[in-house]
Amino acid sequence: MTISERLTEPALFKTGAYIGGKWTSGDKSFPVYNPANRQTLADVTDVGAEGAKTAIAAASEGLKRWKKTSPFERCRVLLKWYDLIQRYSDDLGTLITAEMGKPLREAKGEVAYGAAFIEWSAQEAARVHGETLPVAAPGARGWTLRQPVGVVSCITPWNFPAAMITRKAAPALAAGCSIVIKPAPETPLTALALAELADRAGFPAGVFNVICGDAQDLGPVMTGSPEVRMIGFTGSTEVGKLLMRQAADGIKRVSLELGGNAPFIVMDDADLDAAAAGVAQAKFRSGGQTCVSPNRIIVQEGVADAFVGRLQAKIASVKAGDGFDSASDIGPLIHDEAVDRVDALVKSAVAGGAKVLTGGQPLADELGGSFYAPTLLDGGSFDLEIARSEIFGPVASVYRASDETQIVQLANDTPYGLAAYLYTRDIGRVHRMTEELDYGMIGVNAPMVGSASTPFGGVKESGIGREGGKWGVEEFTELKYVLLAGVNG
Repeated sequence: MTISERLTEPALFKTGAYIGGKWTSGDKSFPVYNPANRQTLADVTDVGAEGAKTAIAAASEGLKRWKKTSPFERCRVLLKWYDLIQRYSDDLGTLITAEMGKPLREAKGEVAYGAAFIEWSAQEAARVHGETLPVAAPGARGWTLRQPVGVVSCITPWNFPAAMITRKAAPALAAGCSIVIKPAPETPLTALALAELADRAGFPAGVFNVICGDAQDLGPVMTGSPEVRMIGFTGSTEVGKLLMRQAADGIKRVSLELGGNAPFIVMDDADLDAAAAGVAQAKFRSGGQTCVSPNRIIVQEGVADAFVGRLQAKIASVKAGDGFDSASDIGPLIHDEAVDRVDALVKSAVAGGAKVLTGGQPLADELGGSFYAPTLLDGGSFDLEIARSEIFGPVASVYRASDETQIVQLANDTPYGLAAYLYTRDIGRVHRMTEELDYGMIGVNAPMVGSASTPFGGVKESGIGREGGKWGVEEFTELKYVLLAGVNG
């Protein structure tokens, strides 16, 4: 069955570019594959540098109208987009599963999660306002205005093809900005479907644009154009640093959600069953291909053996398979190169003293796609590459530590600071350790840290800025101060 045949609304299957309120195509294209079986799903238009320039020019024109639109009207259009996404959530989930690989039920969950950011941001549109300020000069008045930053380039990754777009696009649009979205080349079909629904929602021409192509061609235009005033990016720290350097010449605003090396801490007073279930949920969501996925599971020595036994049983029951198979718990990795990288990390860890308790090998020959076995490693040095870098695969690696002080030290021994997890029933520990852990988000006895109403983002080399809540909308505004003298004559 082809991807279009799986959709209830075949018109959501788009392969062109959405620029200035119109669908366009070109002579140059690139293939999109299903990582579960390596079959070609579509050939998508590569707009090249000139296409990127056209999209930015369209966004600049669209901005002129959109920034002057009533916030209540912006709210109305955003909510229409939200309603359409909800209506076609099954089709959007199907596209995500086809091009990214995650199980269909999880893909539908991503659609709901991503749509929540649209609903929240729509309601925030009318709450973007300034304040009246006290000033020293007699008879004077001072106030602030919050105005849209301008044209925003949104560069998004493949692991959450819908949510990583809505987390940027919705607050930017709510604030009155226009946007140009460049999705990852691995997963453009979901982005193009979202553009079709945005078109139906009634965004004015040029306000919402989606272009696809080679990052080396599109990236410099999207960061270097003087018409672009902000870059929103989710992806690797390496690429984030590059984009930040490119944005520096124009002193452009950047919002960067970058790599992570999340510790999952289990203290000796924790509920071990809940902690094991938490690791399984947080680690194997999207096959471990998330920036907040637990990377180092640090367990206090006194309960380590008991915890590892529970976790091993959990992981041994995780089933890898095609995302369209309802029996599958996790899907494939995004491509064969990702499988090779994860396998190299596991082999290096074993050579460094870690023990494979379950899994530990590719499943490509067995399942016919870019699959890796759900894996649990025990032991090994904290100096191993698997402990120092982001695994981005279905591999849980357990380390043992003696006390609270050592655990915090080990958890913070990384240049990253996106998410951390702490399992303990001691409220004193909760306060002490959350204050000492150098992370932007900390889940205490909770394996999921993100929601539309809360701030999502990291510290250190994990990024700049926040997505979600009122903070997400404020990222896309400029604060202007006005002083009016001589009010009383």
